[in-house]
Amino acid sequence: MIIILYLSVAVIAVAFLFLVISLSKTLRSVQTTLDSVSTTLTGVETQMKGITVETTELLHKTNALAVDIQKKSESLNSVVDSVRQVGNSIQGLNTSISRVSTTVTEQTEANKDKIAQVVQWSNVAMDIWNKVKGKRNQSPQIEEENVPKRSRMYM
Repeated sequence: MIIILYLSVAVIAVAFLFLVISLSKTLRSVQTTLDSVSTTLTGVETQMKGITVETTELLHKTNALAVDIQKKSESLNSVVDSVRQVGNSIQGLNTSISRVSTTVTEQTEANKDKIAQVVQWSNVAMDIWNKVKGKRNQSPQIEEENVPKRSRMYM
């Protein structure tokens, strides 16, 4: 029975030794993995600091760009308002021209007979003028070739 007891203790000792060796290998593997994870996390932390700085700069630039776009939008709004006012002015001018044109047409139609008389009298006056002018051109003229020329020599 003692042999069984010794054998049992020896088997337990070998099993314990095997357990310790396996646990040691596992712990070394875990240590290597943890070292790798630590290195990776250090790199990630460094990258996160860089990303944070870049994100902050990007946020500032985005805010500045938003302010710039807002100012340009306000400027563009004033330009659009000016163009709208010019359009309204042109529309008013067109309306005025249309009214004047309508008034002139109505007045012309109303005074059609008077205009026809004025045209007839103008034609008569032009005919008389042409006849008077024709008589003037027929009057005798002195020919310049027969007129003696004086010299302007002074002594």
